[in-house]
Amino acid sequence: MTISLPFNPDALTQLPRTSGVYIFKGAGTLPLYIGKSVDIRSRVMAHLRAEDEVEMMSQTLQLECIETAGEIGALLLESHLIKTLNPIFNVRLRRLRSLCTLQIEKQEGGWKPSIVSGKDLGLGKVEGLYGLFGSVHSAQNKLRELADQHRLCLGLLGLEKISKRGCFGLQVKTCLGACVGQEERQAHDQRMLSALTDMKVHAWPFDGAIELVEQSGEWIQRHRIQDWRYLSTTCSKSSALKVSVQQSFDLDTYKILVKPIMMGNARIEVLESTD
Repeated sequence: MTISLPFNPDALTQLPRTSGVYIFKGAGTLPLYIGKSVDIRSRVMAHLRAEDEVEMMSQTLQLECIETAGEIGALLLESHLIKTLNPIFNVRLRRLRSLCTLQIEKQEGGWKPSIVSGKDLGLGKVEGLYGLFGSVHSAQNKLRELADQHRLCLGLLGLEKISKRGCFGLQVKTCLGACVGQEERQAHDQRMLSALTDMKVHAWPFDGAIELVEQSGEWIQRHRIQDWRYLSTTCSKSSALKVSVQQSFDLDTYKILVKPIMMGNARIEVLESTD
């Protein structure tokens, strides 16, 4: 559905009250803004009333709407379109060119985290990974934050060297002394693993691809997913939305899918493996 501006009351009433994506377009080749909502009409009207969006709306000449059968489909499509069309006013969901993560491995003496590139691992397929970061610096900052909160040793976390006197944290009493044997290494590592629990990067829980199914009335959309990659959407309507988008792991797609899939809140149909 496409509506030209300026909006009038009749045009506004034509906007759907369903889930979907909307695109504000101006005079240039790039879209101005891409958004999603479970109620497109309500969300567009909110943009029109927003005082801090006057500049964007003054440049908008046309509005395009793409309905979806559910919120997950809207989220997936919004993320995909922002990354491929590069709208001017969107400040989030930009593509991260590289990701790194924390890999926890058993070494002599205990467990140790190391910061590794996502390209080297096959993100979404490997267990023992925690956190997804846009840079090594971000990953290091997170480790330092956890060390402060849980009195962990920066030396054992790989963030500084350990001298005979222990790490710097031991000198200022922020480390409990696992680096020099004043605390059992097992106790230190258990605190570390507990602190990382909420950051766990889940490995793909299926042998192959699945279809995540959303339905609105008689309208059914099937989103094909594998290894947390959004592969396509097919639709039971004649104007079927078909996209083929991701060849690699994407952080935003993972965030959209991980909770409904891992908590069992989504309707899933497992596809037979072609291996």
